[in-house]
Amino acid sequence: MRKISFNEHALLRGTLYLLLFIGYFQLIPGTTAQENNSQQYHSFKGVVVDSKTRKPLEYASISVDGTNISTVTNTDGGFLLKVPEDQMNSDVTITYLGYYNKVIPLKDFSEKKNVFKLDESIVKLPEVNLTVKDPDEIIKKVISNKGRNYLADPSIMTAFYRETIKKGKKRYASLSEAVIEIYKTSYNSTGNDYVKIYKARKSSDYKRLDTLLIKLQGGPYNTLSFDLMKNQNILFSKDIFNTYRFTFEKMLLVDNRPTYVIGFKQYSSIEEPLYYGKLYIDVNTFALSKAVISLNLENKKLAGKYFVKKKPKGASVEPFQANYFVDFRRKGNKWFLNYSRIELAFKIDYDKKWFNSNYYMAIEMAVTDWKYNTEGLSLKGKERLRTNVILNDKVSGFQDPKFWGDYNVIEPDKPIENAIKKIKRQLDRKN
Repeated sequence: MRKISFNEHALLRGTLYLLLFIGYFQLIPGTTAQENNSQQYHSFKGVVVDSKTRKPLEYASISVDGTNISTVTNTDGGFLLKVPEDQMNSDVTITYLGYYNKVIPLKDFSEKKNVFKLDESIVKLPEVNLTVKDPDEIIKKVISNKGRNYLADPSIMTAFYRETIKKGKKRYASLSEAVIEIYKTSYNSTGNDYVKIYKARKSSDYKRLDTLLIKLQGGPYNTLSFDLMKNQNILFSKDIFNTYRFTFEKMLLVDNRPTYVIGFKQYSSIEEPLYYGKLYIDVNTFALSKAVISLNLENKKLAGKYFVKKKPKGASVEPFQANYFVDFRRKGNKWFLNYSRIELAFKIDYDKKWFNSNYYMAIEMAVTDWKYNTEGLSLKGKERLRTNVILNDKVSGFQDPKFWGDYNVIEPDKPIENAIKKIKRQLDRKN
C-alpha cells in the first residue's frame, strides 16, 4: 500500500490553509485608490444563457478578439466587460464547455441589457478523431507536449481575485477582492510565480460567524497554485500512473475544438485523500484545456488535518466539499491560465454546543489581460505578496464601484451584491 508523505501531500493540495480563531472584529472604512483615466473605456453588462433552457451559463469565457482582454461570467451567468476605446471595432467571442462559440461585434453591444444565447454542441464527433484510444497515452502526451503548448516566455498578467466566506449557504460573512499583477515565469521553468496587489478591498461582518473567525491563508496564491501545467506535481507527478487510474469517457467540443474527456481517480490501495475528476484535453495539440476535480473526502478526519492550520480548543473541523476548477485559454498556438476556482465547505462542531455549523468558502481568480515580459521586469521582495498572506488582514474597507476604475472584474452574484450593499450601509452608519 503506497504512503504519501505530509510534504508531498501539501504539494499535491496546493497552499490553502484555514485558520480559525475566536473573537469579534469591527468593520473598518477604507481609502479610495487613485483612478487610471489615461484612456477612455466602455463598460458592457449582460448575461450568457443556454439557448433552449435559458439556464445561466456560469464561468463562460468572454474575450475581445485580437487582444488578451477577457472576463468570465458569474454563477448567475452575468458579466461585466470593459473595453478600451481603441478596441471598439473588435469582435467578442464567448466560449463555454460543450457549446458552440458565439462571436458578436462590439458595435452590437448595448451598455446594460445584453443577453447572449449559446447553442449546445449535440453533434456526435466522428470516431476518426480518436487518434489515441489509450487514456494513459493521452496523459503522457499532455506531459511531453507541455513545452510547446504553453507560454514559453515570462509574462505579466492582470487578474481579478475574490474570496468569500459564508455561514450556511446564504449568509455572507466575509468578502475580499483584489486586482493583482502576476509575474509569471515560463511554463518550462521551475521558478516561482509572484503576485503584487494593485487594488484591494474587503467587507466583513464577523458577528454572522457567532464567535468564530475563519481566515484563509494564501490569498491569490491558492488559485495560482492550481495552474496544473505550471505546477505539475499537483497532479502530473512522476508517479502519476501508480497513483491514478485514467479512463476515456467521451469527446466533445471546447472552443469549437474536438476534445478528449478523461476521467481519473486514485487507486483504492492509497489511503491518503487525493483527487478525482475530469480532464479536458485538446485532440489536435494534447493540451489540457480544462480540469474539473474534487478531493476525495472519504476520510474526512484526515482531510481536515491537511486543511486546518489553527483551530480553537474543543472544536472539530470536517470538510465535506473540496472542488477545483481550472481553465486555460489559447492564443495562436500557445495556452495559458485563464480562470481558477476553489470551492470548500466545512462542518465545525464544538464539544459543548448542541448544533454544528457549516461554512462555505469560494476562491476565484480570472486573468483579464496579459503581455509578455519582454523587458525582464521582476518584483522586489517588498513588492511581492507573501505566499502565506491573509488577504482579509491586509486590506480594509469596501469602496464604491469606481474603485476598480477601468479594470475588468467578475460581476458579483446577486447574493454577494446584496451582502455588499448591506455591509456598506453599516459602514455608512458608522461614518
